[in-house]
Amino acid sequence: MTQELLTDTINGLAAIVLLTSFFLVANTRMHQLVRTFTLQSLALGLFAFFVAYYTGAEHIYLVAVLTIIIKAIIIPRFLDYTIEKIQVKKEVEPLVGIPLSLLICTGLAFIGYYIAEPVIANGNIITKNCLAISVAVVLIGFYLMASRRKAMSEVVALLVIENGLFLAAISITYGMPLIVELGIFFDVFVTVLIMGVFVFKINRTFETLDTRFMRRLRD
Repeated sequence: MTQELLTDTINGLAAIVLLTSFFLVANTRMHQLVRTFTLQSLALGLFAFFVAYYTGAEHIYLVAVLTIIIKAIIIPRFLDYTIEKIQVKKEVEPLVGIPLSLLICTGLAFIGYYIAEPVIANGNIITKNCLAISVAVVLIGFYLMASRRKAMSEVVALLVIENGLFLAAISITYGMPLIVELGIFFDVFVTVLIMGVFVFKINRTFETLDTRFMRRLRD
């Protein structure tokens, strides 16, 4: 594979990660959120694979495989199982309408480019353009968490933020030490399990996953 084709492939996969973030903002059905997150994680795993191919870093191959297995297979299945158990199929009306949300997220993407532009201008690595995308994905993840009312949607938003941070780590440093990456994967997996249990318990106790209701309990 030529370097030009490899660069286009890497940038294309990073673009898919960003595009799926917009799809997540536009979706209100829980299963669609999970499917879109699955696609995003699959693109992220393939991104890591091609970075490993370019750099020859064998530990990134393992990271790519683990990303696909954990984030594109295991976690989505667990989320689907939780959604079926709590019988919450659809997000209630988002705090901000979808058209305005997409416009806001477009602005966040431009902010991500502005933040990353100094690094992009002075960088010479093949993935330098992906840093702006990773910052945009993190910002969109935070927005998704702030603009949704269902706890399950906020769990997906947290995973999107983690995907953005992972993309940044691979883009700039070509991956962290393997032991650190394995620890992060374990933390993410355990966090999702714990959050799934909490979501199930919250739904059984209060018969709702609307986080506005739970915030009122503090008053």
